[in-house]
Amino acid sequence: MMLSPKHRRGAALGAMLLAGTALSGFAGWLAVPAFAQGQPQAQAATPAVTAPALPLPGFADLVARVQPAVVTITATERVQADRVASPFPEGSQQDRMFRRYFGEQGGERAPARQMQALGSGFIIDAEGHIVTNNHVVDSATQVKVTLDDGRELQARVIGRDQRTDLALLKVDAGAPLPFLNLGNSDQARPGDWVVAVGNPFGLGGTVTAGIVSARGRDIHSGPYDDFLQIDAPINRGNSGGPLFGLDGSVIGVNTAIFSPSGGSIGIGFAIPSNLVRSVVAQLQQNGRVERGFLGASTQPVDATMARALHLARPEGALVAQVEADSPASRAGLRPGDVVTAIGETPVRSPRDLARAVGDLRNGTETTLTTRRGGQETRLQVRLAALQERQTAQAEEGGGKGQERGRLGFVLGSVQEAVQAGVPLPRGTQGAVVADVRPNSPAAEAGLRPADIITAVGGQEVRSPEQAATAIREALQTNNGAVALRLLRDGQQAFVAVQSPAEAPRSGGQG
Repeated sequence: MMLSPKHRRGAALGAMLLAGTALSGFAGWLAVPAFAQGQPQAQAATPAVTAPALPLPGFADLVARVQPAVVTITATERVQADRVASPFPEGSQQDRMFRRYFGEQGGERAPARQMQALGSGFIIDAEGHIVTNNHVVDSATQVKVTLDDGRELQARVIGRDQRTDLALLKVDAGAPLPFLNLGNSDQARPGDWVVAVGNPFGLGGTVTAGIVSARGRDIHSGPYDDFLQIDAPINRGNSGGPLFGLDGSVIGVNTAIFSPSGGSIGIGFAIPSNLVRSVVAQLQQNGRVERGFLGASTQPVDATMARALHLARPEGALVAQVEADSPASRAGLRPGDVVTAIGETPVRSPRDLARAVGDLRNGTETTLTTRRGGQETRLQVRLAALQERQTAQAEEGGGKGQERGRLGFVLGSVQEAVQAGVPLPRGTQGAVVADVRPNSPAAEAGLRPADIITAVGGQEVRSPEQAATAIREALQTNNGAVALRLLRDGQQAFVAVQSPAEAPRSGGQG
């Protein structure tokens, strides 16, 4: 389209003003003021980018205060090399050549060698106690600490706690050291600014910043997981380093990252400072952490299981198995009970129960609030001490289960299973799952052949006939949901299945 001279002048002016906007941030750019033709030039144009009314916070003053108490940790350990074995047929020419170059003792272990691992830590008192991760010093034969001023000191391990991945070290500096205070991690909220200081990839004194992304993260590293998720970049070598709030207090210990590449992608995890405070106090006093022991394995409650057990909400810790002669068994806790509180602490998941029991000590007497058969029951329990050989008492179980016919599995007798060669404990009673139809509710729920159904809901069953009857009754009264107690590989677990013919009522309980 042809433009008149007037239009061409207007187009040229418009192009110049657009370019001026795009480059207005560059120093030295002198643009023609964007005034409309014919209007007086009495007021300067508003810049495209203006200074923010509230400037973003800077972290330099905070870092200057806290960095002297952040340290680099070098852990030395002896690593046994793999066996040096000839990969060639014995006696062959290649085998003889291999032995000539790599020694006649092919197949024996090479001498152990020393390796060094780097991590981070921080000083918590003037006497030189230092907090770091357990995995930084776990197998160390020697631990060295490098202070912010460059001094290198030998450290000794006061105590370690594998379950929370924390360790306490001690150095003797000959003079008081700068130290950090543990803050209140319960006050940290998603969206709060945080600053991480540590030693990623051996680059000591590295500072990164971000926000709290989430609270209460379970990364399946143990029964006491309660991590703060952060997006401040942390990498290998940051383990054990402090995570600060804007007041300069430590609100977490940087511990793990989620990464498909090994580097930071903005998903990191820190142990909350309130847990650190509790663990470190015990390590400093006793060199170890003492926890309560209940003696019951539990699993989560999903929506189907809640309907099957007449629960108002899918919350609590469902007891799958109770150890013999344990505090749980002596208190009268049974498989099928749903623990909803311990003392005054609500229990919404097995993890809640594990942390609550772990926070108590040997000999503590408390009350377990449970749901049994649709009724609330209170049990008095006296906790024992958790031993290293014992599995955490609230470790999550799992599985899923069903009935015959529309649920897609076939029941058989214990005697038939034994005759077919299925190894079962002597005295086993119940109904054996003989077959599971592919793509059925039973298969989707995870029921397997050779699983033994020992109870339906809270009703024990001793035969396939009893099991089938109990399952049909449960399906009719629980909106098509049924809870089964299984014996699988010597372990008990509860599973729940929803019949495809039944749709749960909105807001219904079943």
